Amino acid sequence: MSLDALAEAVRGRAAGGPALDARVKFDLGADGFIVLDGTGPAPAVSIGDAPADVTLTMKAETLRRMVDGSLSPTMAYMTGKIKANGSLSVGMKLAALLDD
Repeated sequence: MSLDALAEAVRGRAAGGPALDARVKFDLGADGFIVLDGTGPAPAVSIGDAPADVTLTMKAETLRRMVDGSLSPTMAYMTGKIKANGSLSVGMKLAALLDD
């Protein structure tokens, strides 16, 4: 899945979920960055590096599996597939948004 397709998938999940009131950066290593800005009236998703309240480092495949519902964000974190840097409470809100 391309970075653009991943960003679109994140956008789709964010649009139907609870408000984050925070910015989340997905650091996908060599594949790039996706930033979910949940501070406005509607969530915005962009590609590229930007400041965030929490940075989640993972492989692009891990993010793909989380947005398609085949991997629980909580399980991914507990098994070391995700590293979090910043506000863990924001990470927990994001897990609720991505969990089916």
